Amino acid sequence: MSDVKIRNMEEFAAVSGISRPTVSKYFNNPDSVRATTRRKIEIALEIYDYRPNIYAINQNRKLTKNIGIVVPYLTDPFFGEIARNIEQHCRDAGYRPTLFSSHGEKSFENDILDSLRSLKPAGVLLAPLGRVSDRRIVEAFCRDVPTVLFDSNIPDLGTAFVGSDNPQFTRLIVDYLCRTGEPPCFFEMQNPSNPNANKRRESYICTMEAFGHEPKVVSIKGDGWDIEKIGYEGGLKALDAKSFQSDTVLCSNDRLAIGFLTACYEKKLRIGGNKGCDIRVAGQDDHPFSRFTCPPLTTVAQPYEAVSQFAVETLFKAMEHEEVVDEITLFEGKLVMRQSA
Repeated sequence: MSDVKIRNMEEFAAVSGISRPTVSKYFNNPDSVRATTRRKIEIALEIYDYRPNIYAINQNRKLTKNIGIVVPYLTDPFFGEIARNIEQHCRDAGYRPTLFSSHGEKSFENDILDSLRSLKPAGVLLAPLGRVSDRRIVEAFCRDVPTVLFDSNIPDLGTAFVGSDNPQFTRLIVDYLCRTGEPPCFFEMQNPSNPNANKRRESYICTMEAFGHEPKVVSIKGDGWDIEKIGYEGGLKALDAKSFQSDTVLCSNDRLAIGFLTACYEKKLRIGGNKGCDIRVAGQDDHPFSRFTCPPLTTVAQPYEAVSQFAVETLFKAMEHEEVVDEITLFEGKLVMRQSA
């Protein structure tokens, strides 16, 4: 028997060499894991003399195996990809995930949370609308159900928040664009659907000023989730009005950039960083289609897997009444250099 003191399931998973979701799955139902894995866990239990919090596990067994996943707009490729990852992690741990989309509407988000109560979920992973959300409704739900927020944070609600470091995204790509050509303008919607867009604008301004450049923000009319169309139509108007005071344009997100690329093509502008090109265009998020635009889009990649896995693991801790140490966890993006800039 080892002298190492194991305080919680996460530490036991680390010393046993078995993933935490699999360990959690074992303690909920030993027969749900493969025989070889079950034997490894049982050997580790003997070595470390670890006994889980039986009360917490029994409490969970009184609940269903349902996990709710709520996103603002499922047809947005970012939310589709991260929801797919979250769903798979939940299934691997033996839970039954159910996916909901609030379609950008506060009333839909409220209805989803009300419907989730009837499912008696063991926990919920919620990407709230943010400033549009009804804080009172979300707060009441988080008091009753273990809830981890992701993507968009509402301060002081939920067990924890897991997301991307959006200011870091913008610092990273502004630095790259300034080093490789003319400092960029920032192209955005006046009323963005996702509140992370405001963090990116603020980061752009701060980074440009830190580099000694004057920030140049071009805001176009538009709200809602038809972002490619807004980027296209607003891009045409901005190009006609000669609003861009630089031959480099950094878009607030890839969906806006995809629409803007079409506007540039329609205006017969050559896009790219090579000699003879008229304009450089970059985005943020590494939209699944960004590598297939013409030319392929330079961007910053979202840490889909890291965010989804950590969000699920954090929810499992909350469901098992374990302490969540870091209430806010942010993951950095990675620069993806392609032909557009």
